[in-house]
Amino acid sequence: MLYIVLTMVLAFAIYFPSLWVSHVMRKHHKRFDDMPGTGGELAEHLRSRFQLDDVVVERTEEGRDHYDPSAKAVRLSPSNFNGKSITAIAVAAHEIGHAIQFHRNETVSQLRSRYMPKAMLMKKLGIGLMALLPVVAVVLKVPAAMFVVIGLSLTLQLLGALAYLIVLPEEWDASFNKALPILVEGDYLPPQHQAAARSVLKAAAYTYFAGALADIVNIGRWLLVLRR
Repeated sequence: MLYIVLTMVLAFAIYFPSLWVSHVMRKHHKRFDDMPGTGGELAEHLRSRFQLDDVVVERTEEGRDHYDPSAKAVRLSPSNFNGKSITAIAVAAHEIGHAIQFHRNETVSQLRSRYMPKAMLMKKLGIGLMALLPVVAVVLKVPAAMFVVIGLSLTLQLLGALAYLIVLPEEWDASFNKALPILVEGDYLPPQHQAAARSVLKAAAYTYFAGALADIVNIGRWLLVLRR
């Protein structure tokens, strides 16, 4: 019983940030007619204002908003590209913030390209080790070996998630050193919506890390399968 309770508490602690990010994004997705334009229109305007001539603004799949430095593309999901909500405006400004980082070749823009591939590799290795656990059990027939593999898998996935902490300064800069000043000083956001925009920008900054933490819940699913 204690094991179940501890597992539930751990799963909640790990998954809560992702739930919070989703909640904030949905909460502020209401359309406001007093918005000067849509997220896509704002992104295009800012692209021109900051002379990001080699950057394009595109629509992508829902929930896949991002800046792709290799393609030099700001990609917004349909609800943000076409939306006139606080979320749409804030997310568009956040992704343009990333484009500005790369356009200026700022040091902070190198964090994602340097550390995210490593984080993804550790995550994949950890999941791969867990998938190999039944084979290890059959071949070695040593219970201690199973615990070693489980521990190594957990460690790799945790390290992969923690590696996303290194990327947080880049995300924070895009939200609060780029997007928020742009929105406030440029009058792109009515004053009554600025507090809500701060919440959305904070959620945008934590999106990658929250998603990485949520992935660790997969370990619990594996353990439940192995207990049967």
